Amino acid sequence: MMFWEKKFSQWVARMRHQAVLPLRVILWNGLQFDLAEVTPKVTVRLPGPSSLTYLLNPSLKNLARAYVEGKLHVEGQLQSVIEMANALAEKSFSSTGRLGQLFRPLAHTRSQDKQAIEYHYDVSNDFYQKFLDPAMVYSCAYFEEGNESLATAQEKKIDHILRKIAVKPGDRLLDIGCGWGALLIRAAEKFGAQCTGITLSENQYTLATQRVAHAGLSEKIQIHFMDYRDVSGKFDRITSVGMFEHVGLKNLPEYFAKIASLLTDDGLALNHGITTTNTDHSTARYGAGEFIEQYVFPLGELPHIGRVLTAMQEGGLEARDVENLRRHYAQTCALWAENFENNSKQIRAFIDERRYRIWRVYLAGCAHAFRNDWISLNQIVCSKAGRDADTLAWSRKYMYPIPDSP
Repeated sequence: MMFWEKKFSQWVARMRHQAVLPLRVILWNGLQFDLAEVTPKVTVRLPGPSSLTYLLNPSLKNLARAYVEGKLHVEGQLQSVIEMANALAEKSFSSTGRLGQLFRPLAHTRSQDKQAIEYHYDVSNDFYQKFLDPAMVYSCAYFEEGNESLATAQEKKIDHILRKIAVKPGDRLLDIGCGWGALLIRAAEKFGAQCTGITLSENQYTLATQRVAHAGLSEKIQIHFMDYRDVSGKFDRITSVGMFEHVGLKNLPEYFAKIASLLTDDGLALNHGITTTNTDHSTARYGAGEFIEQYVFPLGELPHIGRVLTAMQEGGLEARDVENLRRHYAQTCALWAENFENNSKQIRAFIDERRYRIWRVYLAGCAHAFRNDWISLNQIVCSKAGRDADTLAWSRKYMYPIPDSP
């Protein structure tokens, strides 16, 4: 038996001893190994000896990279594939003692941030349309009952945000990282706000501007292609939805200080963003965070909720309400992944195979991460620190209005 085949046989024996994993591995020479005496749910084919390097050290980073780069060919339902990858990484960690790289703050310059945004968001508007809802809301939805469609849950999310900060007619609203404009259009149409949106994505800017014009709201909504650090003026309400993940951990106090400087004394802001549940600032478990930073979100950094609240206070803002929507994001990502699978043929027309594989494993992997409390989603309502304005009601009842009778 060749060296690598012998080494792999030893690895299979060790893994079989640790857990029952319904996984079949087929080597380039036709040799077949089952990791359990059960019907396999997932089959992995290795095209050559170099592929063994990834499987013998099965961190999520290595497994995902091997899949993306064509070093592993995988067969099975996507959810089963994600669960199997996690099980392999977990068992490997338990035997080797490796979890992931320690946290290292990333450098952020304006040009680097712009390039990172372009890499992720300027793939193709048509690409995003194939797995998002019709309004193209690319952030955690809000499932009030738990069984809503994606489109309904995204509209409810926007309304939930705008109600939380008590948007009323005539309010000047700034949306930092406005995406394709869904929140701005809703705020202007339903709540009567005078809206300003900013984005660093050219594709988002172009389509959002077109959508605003098509809705006949150009006099109520202005969209700018600009960095949040360059915004000036005063706003009664500020929203930031799925944007602060790109700011950088070192820059969080500066980011919140900028929001405070733009907010009127009696104004309210809401930050909606992903947080890590790792208090030691390590990357996401089993190397998943390293894969996402390299392939999906360059320069993306996730703070713990404790760090967010500290940075917010350092920036001159006071947290008034915090809501955890982790389960909601697990559901959102699962629906995105389902849409991605159902529209795979059309999606492949807009991107190459490598990027298709990146996004396929990313969306399904995020659903798993949120479902298992690796990462979370928090909405934080805040105001200028120490301001006892009458803007915010005494209780949270106003956030959950009683629906109209049929």
